[in-house]
Amino acid sequence: MNADTSRCGRLPESEYVELAVEVFSMLADATRVRIIMALRDASELSVNRLAETVDKSPAAVSQHLAKLRLARIVSTRQEGTRIFYRLENEHAQQLVADAIFQAEHSLGGTPHHHRAADAVRPAVSEP
Repeated sequence: MNADTSRCGRLPESEYVELAVEVFSMLADATRVRIIMALRDASELSVNRLAETVDKSPAAVSQHLAKLRLARIVSTRQEGTRIFYRLENEHAQQLVADAIFQAEHSLGGTPHHHRAADAVRPAVSEP
């Protein structure tokens, strides 16, 4: 089956380029990146728990979550009077992970994520 590459968004002239820039803009904040990392690890959290995790006030975290929700990066679930936040899909967490990996590369040497991969790779014996 051949994919229709003109509609998939992977070409430079794609209509999704401007939207991708908006996603990167949304992720260009350390608190929002930390929120995404916390949600990746816990799957869903309340504002107060997120505030504790990212070491920010609940009011500040609420404002960041509102922006992430408008961008459809996070979604909510209400339980009584409490609202829980979760990542809408796996893509934001993958973007953040890739950005962290790229940051590790900028320090020079062998990045941590490459050393971890080498540690689990089985040794190959020479014939």
